[in-house]
Amino acid sequence: MAPERRTRTRARGACAGRPWAFLRLRTIHRKVSVLPLSKPPSPGGRSNQAPSAGRSILLLDCDAFFVQVARREDPDGAGRAERLLVGGSSGRGVVTSASYAVRAFGVRSGMPVAEALRLCPDALVVPVPRGACVERSRAIRAELETLAPVVQAASIDEFYLDLTGTGRLFAGESLAQTAARIRGRVHEATGILVSVGGATNRLVAKLAAGFAKPHATRAGGGGETGVFVVPPGREADFMASLAVADIPGVGPALAGELEQRGIVTVPDLLAVEPEWLARWVGEGRADWLRERALGRDDSEVTAGEARKSISAERTYGTDVPPGPAGNAELEGRLLELSMSVGATLREKGFRARTITVKLRDADFSTRQRSHTLPEAVESDRAVYEVGRAMLRDLRARGRATRLLGIGVAGFEDEAGVEQLDLIGPDEPGAPVRAESDRDRTLSRVADQVRARFGDDAIRPGRVMEGRAERDSRRRESDES
Repeated sequence: MAPERRTRTRARGACAGRPWAFLRLRTIHRKVSVLPLSKPPSPGGRSNQAPSAGRSILLLDCDAFFVQVARREDPDGAGRAERLLVGGSSGRGVVTSASYAVRAFGVRSGMPVAEALRLCPDALVVPVPRGACVERSRAIRAELETLAPVVQAASIDEFYLDLTGTGRLFAGESLAQTAARIRGRVHEATGILVSVGGATNRLVAKLAAGFAKPHATRAGGGGETGVFVVPPGREADFMASLAVADIPGVGPALAGELEQRGIVTVPDLLAVEPEWLARWVGEGRADWLRERALGRDDSEVTAGEARKSISAERTYGTDVPPGPAGNAELEGRLLELSMSVGATLREKGFRARTITVKLRDADFSTRQRSHTLPEAVESDRAVYEVGRAMLRDLRARGRATRLLGIGVAGFEDEAGVEQLDLIGPDEPGAPVRAESDRDRTLSRVADQVRARFGDDAIRPGRVMEGRAERDSRRRESDES
C-alpha cells in the first residue's frame, strides 16, 4: 500500500520582500498518495521563464457588470439595493449576476433565482437590462480603442489589450501605472468599474485580474486599487500560488481526476514526472497542463475583422442512413453544432437573423436551406429549432448523409428581441415559442459555466444520450 501524506498548509504567493508579493493561506485536509517526484521542473531543458516576456498584455474584467448596469438604469430601485440579483424574476429563472453583498451568502451565477432567494431572502430581483448592457459594452470598447492599439472583446464584459511596443507612447509608466490610468479612463467615460490584470501573456493576465477584484479573497491582491500585475519572469512563481483547478480550461472532471492522484496545487502538478502525467491524462493534455502550470501562453490578442458568418459542421466517417435512427443521430448532432455556433455568437456580442443548414449526401452532392427571421436571435434553442425544421426538410428525400453543418449570418448587435414568428419543426407553418429572456439567459449562463468548468460541465440530456449511443455503437463495432 502506498504511503500517505497530508497536504500541508501552503503559503500561496511569493516570499516577503518582493514588490509584487501576495500571500494566500490555503489549508487542504485530504489524504493523498505519494507521487512519483521529478527534479525541479524544466521540461525539454527550457527555463521556467515564460517565452513571451517581451509582451505587455492587460485583461479588463468589469466588476459585476450586469449589476452595475442595472443600478445605473434604475437608480431609484436597483441603484439603492445593496443586495441585488440580476436575471429572471422573483422565484423564477436563473441568476445572471449578483452583487457582492449577495455573493457573500453563497449565491452564484447560474443558480436558480428561487434558491438564491432562500439563501438571501431580502435580495431585490431585477431582469437583465440587456440593451443597456450591450450599449455599455460598446462604450467600453470604444474608449479602450483610443488607449490601446489592439483590443479584443473576450465577452460582453471582458477585454484583452495588447500594449506591446507602446513604450514610447507611455514613456515613464510601468504596466501597473498604465493599467490604473486605463481603468480610470474607462470609469470616467462609461461609469463602469473594472478590474485589470497584467502580464506578459493572456493566461497570466486573466488569472491576475482575479487578484484585482474588489472582494477577492487573495491577500496582497489588488482589490483596493483594482489592478494586479505579474512582472516579466515571475509567471512561474505566480502560478505556483494557485490550485490546478484555477487554470482556465481545467474543468471539474480533470481536476477531480488529478486530485485523486494527489495533484491539487500547481507545484503538485510540476512535481510529477512528465512520463507519469502523460500516462494518466494523455501526452497532449499533459504537455498543455505543464505549459500552463509554468505560466506559458503564446496565444495572440487579435482585434479581428468583422465576421460575415459563423458556422460549424461535422463530417461522418460512415454515411448516416435515412430513416428514424439516422434522423435522430443527425438531430442530436445538430443540437451540438447549434450550441457551438450559439456560444461563438454570444461571445462576439452578436445576434443573427439568417440560419442555414447544409447537408452533403453520400454521392458528395451538397444541399442547403436558409431561413431569415423577422428579428435576430442568439439562444441555442432558437438556432437549433429553426435549423431542425430545415434539416427535416432536407432529409425528406431519403438520402444517406456524409456531412452536416449549420451556420448563422445577418449579424446585429442590438438587444431587445421580444417576439419572433418562427417556422415550427413539427408542423410546417406553425409558429414556435418566441425567443424569450429566459432562453437568452440560460444560454449565457451555460456559457459561463462551460468557461469556468469545461465544455462538458453542462450539456442537454439529448446530447449526452447521443454521445452514449455513439460510444456504444463504436464499442460494438470494435468488438466485432
